[in-house]
Amino acid sequence: MIILALTITSTSVILLYSAPSMKNMQDMANAQRAEQAFTVFDSRTSKVALGESPSQTTSFSIMDGSVNVNGDNSSYENSQMVVICTQLDNSQWHNDFRNNRYIWNSWAGYEGRPNITVFNASMGSITYDQGERIIGYEGGGVWSKYPTGKAVMISPPEFHYNGETLTLPIMKIEGNEVFSGRSDVAVTVSSDNMPLVLYPKSTGRVNPLTSDKVLIYIKSEFYTAWAEYADSLTYASAETDDANQTAIVELEVMPEMGKDQLKQTFKIGTLNDTNPAPMYDFKLNLEAKSSQGLNPNNYQITATSGTKTLTYYVQKTGNSQLTLKVLYEDSAATGGTESWEGYDSSDVFPIIGSKGDQSASVDLMNTSFTMEYDETSDFSWDETSPVSMPPNITINNGYRTSLYNVTQHYMKLLTKDGSVMFNIHSPGQSDPVDYSESTLTLLYDGMPGSITYLHVSRNDLAVTLS
Repeated sequence: MIILALTITSTSVILLYSAPSMKNMQDMANAQRAEQAFTVFDSRTSKVALGESPSQTTSFSIMDGSVNVNGDNSSYENSQMVVICTQLDNSQWHNDFRNNRYIWNSWAGYEGRPNITVFNASMGSITYDQGERIIGYEGGGVWSKYPTGKAVMISPPEFHYNGETLTLPIMKIEGNEVFSGRSDVAVTVSSDNMPLVLYPKSTGRVNPLTSDKVLIYIKSEFYTAWAEYADSLTYASAETDDANQTAIVELEVMPEMGKDQLKQTFKIGTLNDTNPAPMYDFKLNLEAKSSQGLNPNNYQITATSGTKTLTYYVQKTGNSQLTLKVLYEDSAATGGTESWEGYDSSDVFPIIGSKGDQSASVDLMNTSFTMEYDETSDFSWDETSPVSMPPNITINNGYRTSLYNVTQHYMKLLTKDGSVMFNIHSPGQSDPVDYSESTLTLLYDGMPGSITYLHVSRNDLAVTLS
């Protein structure tokens, strides 16, 4: 009897402690089978979306869970993608949007403005729920969400970016059904194979892109996995808005480079911050507008980015030369002004020709043009902080370096947060430049992975359960 009692007690203890483990192992096995079924479903759904087949059916073993088709207006609220193309603008609204762009719905109230394009596409999903474990198909990918809230990617979504072109065939699930129990369920996907093109379109949505940034907001219960997928791409990165379960992918648009007609506004993209000298060419060939000749008195070439402003002042002195002064200001820095002037009489840009035929080449990357610092101290050269950048040197009044070095340093600082727009103007003076004859040459190493082309389409997929 003692042996029997010990046997019964031992068996009871083993069952007591092993039952939860066995249950967990069974749940894990069920989840793995569901993931495999969703991977097969993803492959078959792609055939429908790409027009290879009008419909496909996949069988799922429910195993004490439930299969849900989330393709109605209520589901779309929490499973959608919003794409925003925004152009550089120094207006207050643009600055407000830029400062809050990593928050879902931060574009609200700005739609319809001339420098922003907003369009959205519902995604919806098909999910297998077993307790707090969720496995789902959304946006052309398969995802798995754990009870901790952490989500991982099982199969990549239809989000293709090669550093130049972003292709987004968005899969929209249509239907609203639930099937639960222990039996198998057949999930059928069908489509009319008539995708709706969202970008490009004739209504201002053109390629190559003319905007400065493209932002993709992905609202999803699997948003952390979407963000990790974007980060895994060579030329993309993502932020997350946890409060709104949103991943935000931000891509820079690279402006055109080369030699072109000079305009009173021109754009320079984000420079490659891993390159110590990313600016290669920045030259203005100025032609006189009238018989008075090339006679600028207060000619300014200015760009602003957030708290930072860079201004080149060009002025005629004597009969045949242009002098240069460079002013950099940052209201976020203590003593936020740094200024430079040509060192001596040889550091000028010569004017050639006479009167209406006068011209001058203002090369802002000139290596032999010496600039002298005329402030008592600096804030942007001697440390690494949000307002400074290497080469980590201390600059005092009278310090000299080349115009090439000055332009390299300030252009890297100015474009740290994105593209910048330069404006040419002559406050209080008539503009002496003939822009139809003048040229601008720009060449630089832009941030890797800047987007040039965007293609977005929506594929409607009708889903039924049986």
